[in-house]
Amino acid sequence: MIKLTECPRDAMQGIKDFIPTPKKIKYINQLLKVGFNTIDFGSFVSPKAIPQLQDTAEVLKQLDLSTTKSKLLAIVANTRGAQDACAFDEISYLGFPFSISETFQQRNTNSSITESLVRVEEIQSLCIKHNKQLVVYISMAFGNPYSDVWSPEIAINWCKQLQQMGIKFLPLADTIGCSTPENITQLFSALIPEFKNVEFGAHLHSTKQKSLEKITAAYTSGCRSFDVAIHGFGGCPMAADDLTGNIATEDLESFTTTHNIQLNLNKDELEACYSASWDIFNNYH
Repeated sequence: MIKLTECPRDAMQGIKDFIPTPKKIKYINQLLKVGFNTIDFGSFVSPKAIPQLQDTAEVLKQLDLSTTKSKLLAIVANTRGAQDACAFDEISYLGFPFSISETFQQRNTNSSITESLVRVEEIQSLCIKHNKQLVVYISMAFGNPYSDVWSPEIAINWCKQLQQMGIKFLPLADTIGCSTPENITQLFSALIPEFKNVEFGAHLHSTKQKSLEKITAAYTSGCRSFDVAIHGFGGCPMAADDLTGNIATEDLESFTTTHNIQLNLNKDELEACYSASWDIFNNYH
């Protein structure tokens, strides 16, 4: 069984044209009908940092959660954002991007790695108080375009430190699309057997040509939690000017079909999502 997180937030955040709020609401409501485990739907960050997501609270108010089994995840970058997100009972997960690249952590959250560890502690306390789960993304887990030192051992050691802080959800985030089957295998094979009480996920970015080999490497290494985005849209605007998209939902679906793995998704509603997505991604850039 694979746990899928669909990421319209990641797909939309790098689009410069403002997508009208009603269109976001309509699209995410369609995604809620599919049966994904989680929808990464928005973020509580500075509108100056990510203008596209300044309407997250307004979108949330119009989501139909009456029949969905999907849980909602919102990204936060600091304690203030976490406080805002915790005000909504509808949100089950708070996601915090923890970069193991000092340069990118400053660029993404305007804080150092040391300061971010303090934020993780503060946000974790808020999550416990408000009955939510904290998901800490290990950003730049597979390398970075800066001069910061990277190695699999550095990524593994940060995962260990966060696990010791009580974090139980640690997706390994590619961020810029530099992961390979080799380093994917190395990280997941080292972490998953050692930490039985942690859910390690794959938040991979990839070109279309390399997505299948990355999915295969992660799954073969024991990963059962994947972040995807319809048509592979998305990317981190704080990392690079040329965005490398997310793993496409349809590529993960194709992989599971080939290997007879059940996703338990409503295929008709998923097809409707594939069609509906073009109304956004063909018209806003």
